[in-house]
Amino acid sequence: MASAAKRAKGAGDAAPHSAEEDPEALEQFDACQNEIDALNEKASEEILKVEQKYNKLRKPLFEKRGEIVKRINQFWVTAFTNHPQIAEILEDEEEECLLHLTKLEVEEFEDIKSGYRINFHFDENPYFDNKVLTKEFHLGTTTGPSSVSTTIQWKEGKNLLKTLLTKPFNNKNKRKRNLEYKTFFDWFTDNSDPVNDEIAELIKDDLWPNPLQYYLVPDIEVEAEDNDDDDDDNEEEEIEDEDDEHLEEEEEEGDEK
Repeated sequence: MASAAKRAKGAGDAAPHSAEEDPEALEQFDACQNEIDALNEKASEEILKVEQKYNKLRKPLFEKRGEIVKRINQFWVTAFTNHPQIAEILEDEEEECLLHLTKLEVEEFEDIKSGYRINFHFDENPYFDNKVLTKEFHLGTTTGPSSVSTTIQWKEGKNLLKTLLTKPFNNKNKRKRNLEYKTFFDWFTDNSDPVNDEIAELIKDDLWPNPLQYYLVPDIEVEAEDNDDDDDDNEEEEIEDEDDEHLEEEEEEGDEK
């Protein structure tokens, strides 16, 4: 049973039904709370089962989507550079490297709470020999959360991690560099804080479920600008029509006089 609570500050000693005077109520409250906690735990287990079920149902659709993406030129690098937070850690040289990114995969473990992995598939490219770069997160282990990244096999003179971290910061794109990571590959190779990996969470929970919204960002913005221009043109036409009406009215008044 829960221990007797201290009186709230300012409560008078003459309170007729204080917790200290009614231990039976506290015992009943404690029993009721235990039932609520048990139901919450059961609900979490049920939600986990449902999520596992739908992960299996989504998998063939993600695979189908991946095949379609291969027919769309520069799909993934465009989605990455259009994502506001991810774009902040992308240097120009890394964007050039990501032109060779052909496939992105996010795979949650069978026990979803235990972790996930992000796979980056690349064509033959001038930067490294790896075909797949993987960053894997283990969040439900008894030894504590951890993450591990594929060792990048950089080609001679193409180590972007080394060249970009020693390169003077160029703020030509007005990017905010108050993030923890300086560059994309700096993020990929850093495994110091897997629980608070903001970029990984953005890829898993935001970019991966619907990357098309980021691939189409420029088209959406252009369309919005076109609509604004149309509105401005309509307003100008309305003003001109009003001016013409005023002139006609003035001319009519002059003729009457």
